[in-house]
Amino acid sequence: MTVHLKDIAAYTGVSIKTVSNVVNGNYEHVGPETRAIVLDAIKKMNYRPNTAARHLRKASVSILAYAFPDLSNPYFTDIGDAIATVAAELKYTVLLDYTFAERDKELNILTGMSPHLLDGVILDSHALNVDDIAEVTASTPIVLLGERLFGAPFDHVLIDNVEAAYVATSHLIATGKRRIAAIGVQTARSEAPSLRLQGFLRAHAEAHIQPDNSLLMDGGLWHRADGARAMQQLLQREQNAMPDAVFCFNDLMALGAMSVINAAGYRIPEDIAVIGIDDIEDGRYASPALSTIAPDKPEIARLAVTRLVDHIKGHASQPPASIMAPFHLQARASTLGRQATH
Repeated sequence: MTVHLKDIAAYTGVSIKTVSNVVNGNYEHVGPETRAIVLDAIKKMNYRPNTAARHLRKASVSILAYAFPDLSNPYFTDIGDAIATVAAELKYTVLLDYTFAERDKELNILTGMSPHLLDGVILDSHALNVDDIAEVTASTPIVLLGERLFGAPFDHVLIDNVEAAYVATSHLIATGKRRIAAIGVQTARSEAPSLRLQGFLRAHAEAHIQPDNSLLMDGGLWHRADGARAMQQLLQREQNAMPDAVFCFNDLMALGAMSVINAAGYRIPEDIAVIGIDDIEDGRYASPALSTIAPDKPEIARLAVTRLVDHIKGHASQPPASIMAPFHLQARASTLGRQATH
């Protein structure tokens, strides 16, 4: 029977990552007692590393993969385009893998095509946990994107979601809005809702405004229809209980919310201001143009690709880290109104 790292982990009671570190001679983060226990288990269980896979791993194929959950969301295609551009400059080809946020599909890109078909993977995971991917890291370099797997022992590129939401909400408050709804506060796919809600609440606290919890709306899958559905519920409230602004936790929901506001005859932003996050192209051409938090997508791509290539080439000298990419407020007509020309 073939013995795997997970079998040794179960036998010794330590994590798969710890076993992987011992097997690969990475003793820096493994204490001597734990190392001895794992080495003894390796001997007793007659574990044999997959030397054929390791040999194949050393032969670069100059192919990277970007695995992402949602092809219908333009944010992920924007990131994919930026990743492909940076990779091409470094003489790598990028395969795009649409995982549908399903665990088996995410695992397959890490194991089914590795190590001989891919040099490394940029993964925006919505289904895996740390143990799922710890065992493959010895043969497949990985860089993480997105708002999950915090604390995993991999380089992780993202924006500061708390600060981004704080900036968006503070902008609405600065324009005079006080009854601010939030759309997208729940989803099982990511930790982004809780992080963005923290920033939303912090902006209220600093402005000494008591938020109305009844204005915190579920975001479903964070698509246009989810934003529209939540906005319809908000517009059914009594006039004095309606919001005067809406912070949507991504641009797709904001576009859906704006369509409902326009159809109901309300003015944006005079009656209800709207802001999102992502700066997708559709928002720039909406009516009115959508204010948003704009992540620096080229920089996210540059950081992810260069970190991954460093790991592939064995040049990574720093321990895994969370790397914050910049963002900025892109204020447009959906919060500022029609601006006078000068």
